[in-house]
Amino acid sequence: MSTTSTHLWLTGPESEPLPRLQPRPHRELRPEPTPAPRPDITVDCHRRLRGPYTGAGGLLRALLPHIRREQPELPDRHRVEIHAVAPELRGLVADPPPTLTERAAPGERTRLHPRTRTRRLAHGIVELLLAYATAADLTRPLVLGFTRVGDADPADQEFLALLLRRARPEQITLVVHTQDDEPECLERELASALHQYASRRALPAAPPRRFPHRTHPYALVRAFVASDGTSVDPAESAAYERADAHVRARLHDARAAELHALVEQGEVTLGLGALPYHLERGSDPAAAAPVLAAAAEDALAMGCYHALLDLARRAQAVTPEDAPLSAELALHTKVTTALALLGDTAEAERLHLRMRERHFDPLVRLLGDYALAMLHARFHPPERRDLSAAKALLTRTVVLASRLPDPAQRAFHTAFQENGLALTELRLGRPADALRLIESGLDRLRRQLPDTAHLLHRSVLLRNRAEVHAALGRLDAALADHDSVVAMDPHHPEHYFDRADIRRRLGDPAGALADYDRAIDLAPPYWELYFNRADLRLESGDAEGALADLRHAAALEPDRADIRASLVGALLRIGDLPDARAQVTEGLRHHPDDAHLLCERGLIALREGADTSARADFDRALAVAPHLVSALAGRATLAHAAGDDRAAVADLTRAIALEPTDPDLLYNRGYAHQQAGRVAAAHADYTAALRLPGADVAGLRARIEECHRRP
Repeated sequence: MSTTSTHLWLTGPESEPLPRLQPRPHRELRPEPTPAPRPDITVDCHRRLRGPYTGAGGLLRALLPHIRREQPELPDRHRVEIHAVAPELRGLVADPPPTLTERAAPGERTRLHPRTRTRRLAHGIVELLLAYATAADLTRPLVLGFTRVGDADPADQEFLALLLRRARPEQITLVVHTQDDEPECLERELASALHQYASRRALPAAPPRRFPHRTHPYALVRAFVASDGTSVDPAESAAYERADAHVRARLHDARAAELHALVEQGEVTLGLGALPYHLERGSDPAAAAPVLAAAAEDALAMGCYHALLDLARRAQAVTPEDAPLSAELALHTKVTTALALLGDTAEAERLHLRMRERHFDPLVRLLGDYALAMLHARFHPPERRDLSAAKALLTRTVVLASRLPDPAQRAFHTAFQENGLALTELRLGRPADALRLIESGLDRLRRQLPDTAHLLHRSVLLRNRAEVHAALGRLDAALADHDSVVAMDPHHPEHYFDRADIRRRLGDPAGALADYDRAIDLAPPYWELYFNRADLRLESGDAEGALADLRHAAALEPDRADIRASLVGALLRIGDLPDARAQVTEGLRHHPDDAHLLCERGLIALREGADTSARADFDRALAVAPHLVSALAGRATLAHAAGDDRAAVADLTRAIALEPTDPDLLYNRGYAHQQAGRVAAAHADYTAALRLPGADVAGLRARIEECHRRP
């Protein structure tokens, strides 16, 4: 089998399996192309088969048994991702410990996955594959083929984009097939990754089917249905369109029965794709409604919001008009939640307003007004947010909740609405009012509901109270609340991430590091964890550990300017100027006006003695971000070296006003004063710096002694 130095992007007619390219005839006098490598595993990515992770899940189902045999411990390190993407493999991988969110009944789930959940899962699967390929010491690349990528869900396309970027072709070669050169159905990130990391080759036209008139039309229709409606054979699709509706319905019913049996046997992702497809087209489309609603619930629990929107809308289309209001409301909430999280907040608002016009049920009004308030407070673009409108809506929902007839509903919904109002008050700069509302909700749940009811929302209230305590400067109280949340929900990584920040602010770097480590153990990889742990390690003097974390963060999200700037800073700390320059050059290629990257380039130039270039970069950085302390300090260094102590003192004075607790800034200004003969001013700066944490005590005392000796 041939190998390549790049991934391959094959375009043209669908064909299974992925073919080798046909060499050109010799008479063209052109070199023959290298044949496309035959994939070791080929997976069909069409979302109609198994839903949002048809491709990634298919890959895991094919490959994981080999990984388990060859590297038994590796799969369990990625069990969260595997269970989410390919739940059929539950018997092959240890169950991840459940969080409160996962244990809560659907009606009690008050916490949603972030929009980036699918990205985290995808990175986890990518790292599983990279670890396997590295440890396996393969003699040739592992070749993975992906077909019908244009029909893949955005979650699968996101996974492929990340794998294309992160996998080295000499280790894992991807062969990605799309119908067209520039398919509009590709997500932007995947289209960009294909252009950047893969060589594009056109496949030859497929030979026409021979003697199609000899194939019975019924056989063609049956073949189309058996393909779960994904056939690319024009004869099959044409025969299906011409077939009698009753014939088609019977075939869909039969296929649905087969798939339902497979779902019952554990092939659960068929319930996200092929099964509802056939039920929608069978003799009783309404039978698809509960299956689609259940699939939408699964997509919500996974954080797959594109799939959630599709499934919930399809469920609405087949739900009978006389269905209970609760069913209509549940689907409406799923559709609008997906729209809000995917950024189409205007459509979400329109649907909420229409729902409010159609129903006068108090619970519908309550939930609708709350959702509108959250659009104004959180989800609308910044220019459309209106905290005052959000507060007015939530003030009304608190009253509506207090009038609900059922005591348990009344207690929960009042506490829930008060929590939303509290977060709005916090954003309006009134933390004391926010604290009062949250404590009222906690007290109400304690008094009026059983201890085991709504544990998830109790943990949410405690977490939010910790945030308010922190805003009020009550860090010990915030830590106590975070401790309680961790005790209630010990397997949720976000709780450790939140607590680490409070521990850092309380001066407990060891505790904060332990929390970051625990969050990394529990969570699929996401850049914020490594970025924050790197910052903590830098503060603790662990430059090598910080550098490793920043490299990992940059591997996850290389286009983030803040990660790149911090990585450059860490490289400068260990004196690796060539790598620092390469990193800052790459960062500025994507973000040419980023102040932090410009400043880091100036610091590199300063180290290399290129003062003119350094000054230009510091000036440009400060033009973008006038309060960037590192650029002010760097420019002050240049001014002092040029003998312009007045300019040096001016920049350092601005920097000290921005960071008054930095002893090095005071030291440097004191030195500039001392060199200019302003001994009293120098003595004052040295003395002030000596009182601050992290000060160079010996150096400052020596400078103070010099000031005393000078008349």
